[in-house]
Amino acid sequence: MKPHGHERRFLMLLISWVWVPMGIICMAGNSGKKELNVGALFTLNSAIGQSVRPAILAAIEDVNSDTSILKDTTLKLILRDTNCSAFLGTVDALQLMGSKVVATIGPQSSGIAHVISNVVNELQVPLLSFGATDPSLSALQYPYFLRTTVSDYFQMYAIADLVEYFQWREVVAIYVDDDYGRNGISVLGDALEKKRSKISYKAAFPPGASRSDINELLVGVNILESRVFVIHVNPDSGLTIFSVAKELQMMGSGYVWIATDWLSCLVDSAEAIDLDTANLIQGVVAFRHYTPDSDLKTRFTSQWGNLKNKSSTKFNSYALYAYDSVWLLARALDVFLNGGGTISFSDDKKLSPTNDSVVHLTSLQIFDQGPELLKILLATNFTGVTGQVGFDLEKNLIHPAFDVLNIGGNGFRRLGYWSNYSGLSVVPPETLYTKPPNTSTSNQHLYPPIWPGETTTKPRGWVFPNNGKPLQIAVPYRVVFTEFVTKDNGALGVRGYCIDVFEAALQLLPYPVLHQYTLYGDGKSNPSYTGLVNDVAQNRYDAAVGDVTITTNRTRIVDFTQPYMESGLVVVAPVKENKSNPWAFLLPFSWQMWAVTGIFFLFVGSVVWILEHRMNTEFRGPPRQQIVTVFWFSFSTMFFSHRENTVSTLGRLVLLFWLFVVLIINSSYTASLTSILTVRQLSTRIQGIDSLISSSDPIGIQQGSFAYKYLTDQLSISESRLRVLKKDDYLSSLERGPTDGGVAAIVDELPYIQLFLSTTKCEYSIVGQEFTKSGWGFVFQRDSPLAVDLSTAVLQLSESGELQRIHDKWLSQAECSSQNTAVDDNVRLSLKSFWGLFLICGIACFIALAIFFWRVCVQYARYNTEEEQQNVEQSEPSCSGRRALRASSFRDLMGFVDKKETEIKEMFWRKSEDSKRRASSDQY
Repeated sequence: MKPHGHERRFLMLLISWVWVPMGIICMAGNSGKKELNVGALFTLNSAIGQSVRPAILAAIEDVNSDTSILKDTTLKLILRDTNCSAFLGTVDALQLMGSKVVATIGPQSSGIAHVISNVVNELQVPLLSFGATDPSLSALQYPYFLRTTVSDYFQMYAIADLVEYFQWREVVAIYVDDDYGRNGISVLGDALEKKRSKISYKAAFPPGASRSDINELLVGVNILESRVFVIHVNPDSGLTIFSVAKELQMMGSGYVWIATDWLSCLVDSAEAIDLDTANLIQGVVAFRHYTPDSDLKTRFTSQWGNLKNKSSTKFNSYALYAYDSVWLLARALDVFLNGGGTISFSDDKKLSPTNDSVVHLTSLQIFDQGPELLKILLATNFTGVTGQVGFDLEKNLIHPAFDVLNIGGNGFRRLGYWSNYSGLSVVPPETLYTKPPNTSTSNQHLYPPIWPGETTTKPRGWVFPNNGKPLQIAVPYRVVFTEFVTKDNGALGVRGYCIDVFEAALQLLPYPVLHQYTLYGDGKSNPSYTGLVNDVAQNRYDAAVGDVTITTNRTRIVDFTQPYMESGLVVVAPVKENKSNPWAFLLPFSWQMWAVTGIFFLFVGSVVWILEHRMNTEFRGPPRQQIVTVFWFSFSTMFFSHRENTVSTLGRLVLLFWLFVVLIINSSYTASLTSILTVRQLSTRIQGIDSLISSSDPIGIQQGSFAYKYLTDQLSISESRLRVLKKDDYLSSLERGPTDGGVAAIVDELPYIQLFLSTTKCEYSIVGQEFTKSGWGFVFQRDSPLAVDLSTAVLQLSESGELQRIHDKWLSQAECSSQNTAVDDNVRLSLKSFWGLFLICGIACFIALAIFFWRVCVQYARYNTEEEQQNVEQSEPSCSGRRALRASSFRDLMGFVDKKETEIKEMFWRKSEDSKRRASSDQY
């Protein structure tokens, strides 16, 4: 927590008592230019410091020699060595603040950064840290702390993505117990939780721990279940962990070691990795800050050999970030000074000496332009040796990314990259920034690593704890349907179908599973399966094996394997066999279907008679004969035995559509009647769960079944209707029925009902369909890796046929028909299945009739016109044809329609000839 003002002043007073002069390395530019003091604070004799020191000195020299920036100003570096001590680091920081520095580069230690961030906040001096990666150094708490490297927040999320990529569920975190280690691992825990993984154990050791302490720590973690270790320590002590792990044979096959960037920092800055060191870290997966290749980076690398004050010809990524930190400050100062800014310091009134204070504190002054410089720093954006340098709203570097490395031989092999933009990828992150972000699981890719033990097979990531404790498995102590699972006097103590499936699945695992069965229940009644699942979730048992149904609520607290038995709730009710019915031939169709079919037979017959009457002699004659013809023709089409020929085009068209309809109806009727007469017919008052819900009859439920809660909560059935039964009560309750203290039906899972029906001589049957779909699975605690392996084993049992053989051993008995086949309105062929055919046929009939009557009207109009012309010639010329047409009677029209087509045509022909002869005589 941030200390109060008086606490900070007390700390400064205390430090001032031990004020010791420190050596200063000063670098300045040409004489005559204004100098600005810049501080640098880190441990010189460390893996990071040995790379950072020459990089900072080179950056100061490059800035001072560059005429395009800070033209009239040079930077003067004041370097302090914290010597890996938080106390000395704080003292050095206060000395730097007394030197009127405009900014400080460093520190590399997160612990020191926490302390001196309070000081720079008070003095308004920006702190540009290239090495303090602790995620808890927040921008809100420490506004003048500016991290110029990638926060461990992103590195921990990269590790979480790696763990998810390889499908591990638990890791062991080994870390140094300081701000850097604790806070980083805390973020890792949060990141893993979002991936449905977790840190199963946190193994912390104090800074500077001895080899024996580390040995004791690793011995403790080696007996744990997880074999995935995340190492988050300092570079100077990290190799000791691998050395001790090598002695404990923890660097072999089956182990996974993931190191944060400390390992790449150590290896990158070493002149060469000796054979002994390389053997310690073979197969380790490590992270390194990703810096894209560029001309600036290449030029820096080539110039590194010519730099002064370097202790190695190689450098790590922190050297690049330190180099860019100096240039970031230089660019910000250049903008500030070019904008007319001036540098000034003033005394802090809070630190003014009193009678009891020490005069050394008067050297600490506030940088007046600190807030303005900080704003410019945050707004600066340029391309440096690490790539694009800029900050987001939370003061983190933009585009954080890491290399994912695998140690093999004497160096690293890159497996891919990680960025917070696209996750794991085998292509450089900068090529993905122009594409839409995609962090889906299917889009994550890495090259395959070589794991410890020189194997390419992905380690399982866990083993059974090496403490001799067997897996505690709870087994429901059933008193009914004991074929599935119950107590036994044998070596296992339990027996049944579920036990045989579980034991067979264990035999397929590539490793032994030490386990012990414990009966759950008192043996007097079936136990509560909800309580059984809850006890597994609360770590009272490691697993549960039995007829446990997979439900939604249960999957929220435990993990299930792949179902080994299909299940679902069904309704069983009494049924009786239907006796022979002399009217069975009427059963295939509903009464509506019979009525519409009969009407259409008469309708189509009438339409064909109308269309054929004028031109087909078979459809003419006395009225009585024509009525008989219509009926005969209509119903004879049912058997395609009609003798009358159709000669009109419209009649044939209608008959074609009708015969197609008759064909479909005949086929459907034949199939339905065959089924009715050959299949055994059963009837029951209960037709399924819907009819059971709508009734008020009592319902039987097996003791301990989840069906009780399902019926009351999901289907809103009153608890007063439910009767809890044992298997022995099933038969008697159904026989008595709802009127005699029994039940109308029983709701239970399908496997139990099938076993029950096999003993009832098929006097009862399942009615309706399954109204839930589920299955039985083995229960494990959340995120248990054993659940995944056993799911694969269950699938292998199913594919090999072994699962069916176990089923036949325990459950193969005579089966009854699972559905009643009573003939009711639901199975009869109804009008809704055929109304489309009738509609098509009806439309065809109406179209044919419309065409027919249109032709008749045209002919009659022509006939009537010619008759009127003859009347005009014989009588008064002034009479209009309209009055004659109105005088035409309906009887004349019907008489015209009743005439044969040949007579009409012959009459028109004679009138046409007469007209021609009269026209010829008039000319002469």
